[in-house]
Amino acid sequence: MLEKILQGDRRYWMWVAFLLAVIGVGFACYVYQCFTGLGITGMNRDVSWGLYIAQFTLLVGIAASGLMVVIPKLLHHYKKFIDLVMFGEFMAISAVIMCLLFVIVDVGQPMRLFNMVLHPTPHSMLFYDMIVLNGYLLINIIVGYNTMLADWKGVPPPRWIIPVAYLGVPWAVAIHTVTAFLYCGLPGRHLWLSALMAPRFLAGAFCSGPALLLLILFIVERVTGYRPADEDAYQTLAKIILYAAVINMFFTFCEFFTAFYSNIPAEKHGLLYMFFGLEGYHRLVPFMRTSILAGFLGIFILLVPPFRRNRVLLGIACFAIFLWMWLEKGFGLVIGGFVPDPFGKITQYSPTLPECGIAIGIWAIGALILTFLFKMAIYAKRDGQRM
Repeated sequence: MLEKILQGDRRYWMWVAFLLAVIGVGFACYVYQCFTGLGITGMNRDVSWGLYIAQFTLLVGIAASGLMVVIPKLLHHYKKFIDLVMFGEFMAISAVIMCLLFVIVDVGQPMRLFNMVLHPTPHSMLFYDMIVLNGYLLINIIVGYNTMLADWKGVPPPRWIIPVAYLGVPWAVAIHTVTAFLYCGLPGRHLWLSALMAPRFLAGAFCSGPALLLLILFIVERVTGYRPADEDAYQTLAKIILYAAVINMFFTFCEFFTAFYSNIPAEKHGLLYMFFGLEGYHRLVPFMRTSILAGFLGIFILLVPPFRRNRVLLGIACFAIFLWMWLEKGFGLVIGGFVPDPFGKITQYSPTLPECGIAIGIWAIGALILTFLFKMAIYAKRDGQRM
């Protein structure tokens, strides 16, 4: 089936050429970073994690969100999700690969990655993050490939794949839990020092990932004419997005209540800087307020059944939910944890053009991988249906 990625119409090759061009620009920026150093980024001594780790954090959630189509199929035998499992697994593969690439560009010289293998430190959460990410990638490759192969042959997936798929359920929870522990295990960062960090990460993942998956499936349906699932499956997935989004919004409210009702300055400063400005510094305020408004908009549309059943409004709701999570977790949460620093000093951060170029290039790599995987998946589904 690999030969199918070399077959396509003019629109397909224009899309591939565009992604390759973006990847080329991102790679040139990365080469520049390798020769010049991380000084080309907006990061500094006080803000040592920036756009790269923020995108890594978001994408770990996107990868874990494949769980939302696997659980109904495996544990509840919801047959309408049977065709969505493979697409969810393939999106997870693309997301994990992007996660690993963001880690590579963030460490500066890529050979530093070998330090984790040559000099493992089991007391470090980064060590366990490396294990769970690579393990989850392997699980998704095994399940996704064998499911696609079975569809292509027109036969049920092999029985041995079921335990592997079941293993992916706790593993998906583990990858985002370990990532959350990277943050809440740092006692000097009051914004992250919360027992709610892991539940917030999971709730955010379980709304943003399915929202992105629905958007991609809508695009696939419009471009190829192939419908991966019926309307009932889409509506069920939309309800899952709604429940997770409401829970995530509630967790956000809990964080605000704890910080402001306790009136402890260190607990409030990160949230003040992000949403209201602090001591005249308010660089993140427009983005974070936009994120909250987008979250409420998405929840409102999904709450009203006639709106939710409208394909255009459903697409707007999914985009709004994803934008909310991208701004909150994919940018604001990481930066807000560093500003102000433990001594109360405010050092603002803005990503530079080379930094943005590298990040966009990695997203283009993910989009290209996803394009190839979805193209093979659609071919397998169509061929299997004919058989």
